[in-house]
Amino acid sequence: MRDKQNERIIISALIAILITVFIIVFSEDAFNAALEGLKVWWDVVFPSLLPFFIIAEILMGLGVVHFMGALLEPLMQPLFKVPGVGAFAMAMGLASGYPIGAKITGNLRRKNLCTKTEGERLVSFTNTADPLFMIGAVAVGMFHKAELGIIIAAAHYISSIIIGILLRFYKGTEGKIQNTRYKNNHRSRRKNIFSYAVTELIAAKKNDGRTFGELLGDSIKESINTLFLVGGFIILFSVVTRIFIVTSFLDAIGGLIIILLRPLGLTEAMILPLISGFFEITNGSNLASQAQAPLIHQLIIANAIIAWSGLSVHAQVATMVNGTDISLKPYFFSRILQGILAAILTIFIFTFSGERIETTFAPFVQGFNIHNGWLFTLIIFVGIIICSLVIALLLNILKKIKIIFFHFHG
Repeated sequence: MRDKQNERIIISALIAILITVFIIVFSEDAFNAALEGLKVWWDVVFPSLLPFFIIAEILMGLGVVHFMGALLEPLMQPLFKVPGVGAFAMAMGLASGYPIGAKITGNLRRKNLCTKTEGERLVSFTNTADPLFMIGAVAVGMFHKAELGIIIAAAHYISSIIIGILLRFYKGTEGKIQNTRYKNNHRSRRKNIFSYAVTELIAAKKNDGRTFGELLGDSIKESINTLFLVGGFIILFSVVTRIFIVTSFLDAIGGLIIILLRPLGLTEAMILPLISGFFEITNGSNLASQAQAPLIHQLIIANAIIAWSGLSVHAQVATMVNGTDISLKPYFFSRILQGILAAILTIFIFTFSGERIETTFAPFVQGFNIHNGWLFTLIIFVGIIICSLVIALLLNILKKIKIIFFHFHG
């Protein structure tokens, strides 16, 4: 075991030295790649994620997340086997993208609002791409076809929900909630779910103890620090990807990739997008849109890359859950499985709904940019929360009806 650890240390050191040498040798290419990564971070990532990061911190400090968790547990527990607070991570992840789902999950675990297994389930399906990226950047900016945004987003979100449902069987023997907080309040929930939710909100705010001014300042500080970290990863992986391209490393392993593509009927033009997307999602998606291949092939690879999300995002996720006992093995396997599911769903959605999507939804996404993207993101977030609340309340009412019927029958 120690020998393997020593080998990993030596290999990691050699890789770092090799990359450093290449950056020095190809300094101009590395500099240009760093500028591109910085531009993406400053123009898109920073303004689109900062408000959501701050809001997430504030809502958690005010106890609103605990309130939502109490109301949504009747939905999240049976469907995904995660606590109700997981709905907040899911909604924020679906609406605002990487890596906020992982960040919220890490915070939930640190505050003991979910178990280790529940945290591993949550981080595996709540860390998704955002609509601003899929529709604004990929569909409009890269493919220059706004109507394709619906196909890309639908395949991505549906595959994400499927992954969440499948993960309820992950460590099924540990499916029972281990947190005593949930166990002790089952009876209170049956009496009045709203009273229980308000009690949770008040208790969480008192337990936090910070004034609103302190909470706001801490939220801004924490969010900016996190986004600087995200920016560092984006710039680093932009440079690494460019180095791999200029050194022809990607061409060298292209022969292996074609072995996988041929049985699937995909063209060789998809090799470079796949390899680039393995490292970084934006470059991979852009190369897929520029490849000399049929549109359906381009969309399949682009959606697979978005679902995989790239090593750059994986590194961000690892940082977000750092300091917790959450293992990332389920997350990596989930990314692979979601990439496959997203590719398959893309085929069905594109084949059976192409013309209808273009005529029905195109007016809503034409001219999609960062300004109306804010509105679209907000609509998605609010819509997910409202739908989840309605379903959770209906499930809670049905549970009460079943209990009453059981006692009456007895």
